[in-house]
Amino acid sequence: MAQGHGWLPDPKTLSAANLTGVIADLGMDGYDEFHAWAASHRAAFWRDAVERIGIVLDAVPRETLDDRTGPESAVWLPGAELNIAASCFDGDPERPAAVSRTGGEIRVLSSGQLRDYVMRVAAGLIRSGYGQGDRIAIAMPMTVDAVAAYLGIVWIGGVVVSIADSFAADEIEARLRIAGATTVVTQDVSRRDGRELPMYQKVVEAGAQRAIVIETGAAVNIRAQDIAWVDFLGGTAEIEPVTVPADAVSNILFSSGTTGDPKAIPWTHVTPIKAATDGYYHQDIHPDDVVAWPTNLGWMMGPWLIYASLINGASMALFDDAPTAEAFGRFVQDAGVTILGVVPSLVASWRSSGCMEDVDWSGIRLFSSTGETSRPSDMAYLMGLAGGRPVIEYCGGTEIGGGYLTGTVIEPAVPSMFSTPALGLDVRILDDDGQDASSGELFLVPPSIGFSSSLLHGDHHEVYYAGAPRPDGVVLRRHGDYVERFADGYYRALGRVDDTMNLGGIKISSAQIERVVGAVEGISEVAAVAVPPAAGGPSLLVIYAVASTPIAGDQVGLRRAMQAEIRSHLNPLFRVHEVVVVDSLPRTASAKVMRRSLRDAYTTRASG
Repeated sequence: MAQGHGWLPDPKTLSAANLTGVIADLGMDGYDEFHAWAASHRAAFWRDAVERIGIVLDAVPRETLDDRTGPESAVWLPGAELNIAASCFDGDPERPAAVSRTGGEIRVLSSGQLRDYVMRVAAGLIRSGYGQGDRIAIAMPMTVDAVAAYLGIVWIGGVVVSIADSFAADEIEARLRIAGATTVVTQDVSRRDGRELPMYQKVVEAGAQRAIVIETGAAVNIRAQDIAWVDFLGGTAEIEPVTVPADAVSNILFSSGTTGDPKAIPWTHVTPIKAATDGYYHQDIHPDDVVAWPTNLGWMMGPWLIYASLINGASMALFDDAPTAEAFGRFVQDAGVTILGVVPSLVASWRSSGCMEDVDWSGIRLFSSTGETSRPSDMAYLMGLAGGRPVIEYCGGTEIGGGYLTGTVIEPAVPSMFSTPALGLDVRILDDDGQDASSGELFLVPPSIGFSSSLLHGDHHEVYYAGAPRPDGVVLRRHGDYVERFADGYYRALGRVDDTMNLGGIKISSAQIERVVGAVEGISEVAAVAVPPAAGGPSLLVIYAVASTPIAGDQVGLRRAMQAEIRSHLNPLFRVHEVVVVDSLPRTASAKVMRRSLRDAYTTRASG
């Protein structure tokens, strides 16, 4: 059961919340009734959302939802024409739109100034021969330049191919090949923790036919076929956004697969409506908010940040260095950030180093956390950094354009807990027999705006629908997360179904074990994996641990301490086979722990 409330909504928050106004507008009696209505009247909910957040439509749809051929093949806004980038600038041009740090100084761009920058990108693209449907990659840190490039490509009806700046050349090559992109917008180098990291060089090694290169002052010579950003940009003359059908692709993003080619997931011009609606209702974004979320365009939270901020009239705060030190905390303070998004492991790092404890985060009114399961102690610590502000947990995926489990500011916030399925959709938790259960695999009940309907190089039906249970004949969509629901209606994420292990005949998730053993003193991060023994038999429980103190290097003592925690707080039948101390845990570009890699590495080591 969810233990206690970390934060209770105060009268000021309740009265100002977007949800409070909408529930009153619709004449409903509280959030539960609104959520039930949104889940059972999806066309009506999404029609209201499109109007409420101000999506600019050049041609209105024949209807909001056409699901006559079934929920798997549902079509949203059939007949509508739009360009989703236009909705980012439908408001006061003087309002702040982007806050960034340049040379140690805080720089604020108004909506009008950012729009002018987008016009210059669009003009440069058109002058260079690019147009509707052309696929252009972006591989660089999340800067104002990256945002302008992203929106400029969408503005001319092009397709952004999102690539994380941290990827090696071979990973960049794979994404260019899969997406069919020949041109990459990048920068000469990226800078992290005082180091210069090659960016343009990786793009060249990846085989990009052409690069548009933002120069930051590094001594990098570009190829003859490439073009410098300053030479590429056009003028600020008005360019009308290219109107396209609602289902036209605007962005190709990639899943964080750990083996083989990653899944390539197209976002249409409708998908960002999901991101912006989640931001409006669940992160409670208002026009006077400044939203920061350390991210990049290679992860869905990059596009999410652009759309959820700008469509809701808010400003985004962009920090182009590693967010692990006090400098990031100072930026959050000086930029006036009011909503701060995090990855749980980042909070664990802050807690271990104490680097954020001397900054003033009193201006933050809420946090949001996504990307991986979180520890309650870390989230309670985060809340304390801003004087007791709530954390809106947010679990979703690239293929749904946002979240499926989350929270709100009109409900109590419990550290590491979700209070509600996201508005406009519903979920089912099923056990191994396909029956409704309090813990098990979570399935989505389609349809919803944001849900993908195709993969670039895969069988969408096979990945998400084939073989999924159909309790009572209801079509369900597979997502792959293991979730527990408590009697009080709160949820806890227990990791991926692939990270569920069977120890001595008992099914348990990696996250459940990690939550317990992570409490051992001297440990900043842990990852639990089940390894099959070479001689056969039950799986062996192996814990990978990142030590925060020299004492934690005692692996035998660590194993005893972790075993004691498991015995006291989980199950005495679970035996820790070995603790492996490492400097860091392997992660995907979206910061998710790659447990499969750890499991494979341990198996290889044991067999060698």
